[in-house]
Amino acid sequence: MSLRERLMADLKTAMKAGESARVAAIRMITAKLKDVEIAGRAKGAEGLNEDEAISALRGMVKSRTESATMYRDAGRPELAEKEEGEIAVIRSYLPAEMDDAALESAVKEAIAATGAAAMKDMGKVMGALKAKFGAGLDMGRANAVVKTHLS
Repeated sequence: MSLRERLMADLKTAMKAGESARVAAIRMITAKLKDVEIAGRAKGAEGLNEDEAISALRGMVKSRTESATMYRDAGRPELAEKEEGEIAVIRSYLPAEMDDAALESAVKEAIAATGAAAMKDMGKVMGALKAKFGAGLDMGRANAVVKTHLS
């Protein structure tokens, strides 16, 4: 089942169950995916592939995490909880993240494959990781691990 089909099925289920927060979050996800698809059409792409969809979802999680932090700092915990609820819904559509040991191993492998020795080679390592794992890898986490190994 594709991501879009899963979203539509979950939307129907949430609507029948009267879960208004989940319905709103799923509609927000479908709107974002539609925006990404339309932007891709302007560049000549046909439809939306899984990597683009996953990347868009990761971006949504990142922006909501930042918003939740700002809301908490501003003394608005109810808005932060709303954002965190949306994050939970979005994450349910993302593939399982790589555990720390697997990420560490993948980074070491990429460093060995590229022959990286210093921070100036970080781009090569990140490029190799992106080529191998695509959007299935959280590049933020990978970035931190690569920095520790190349420092």
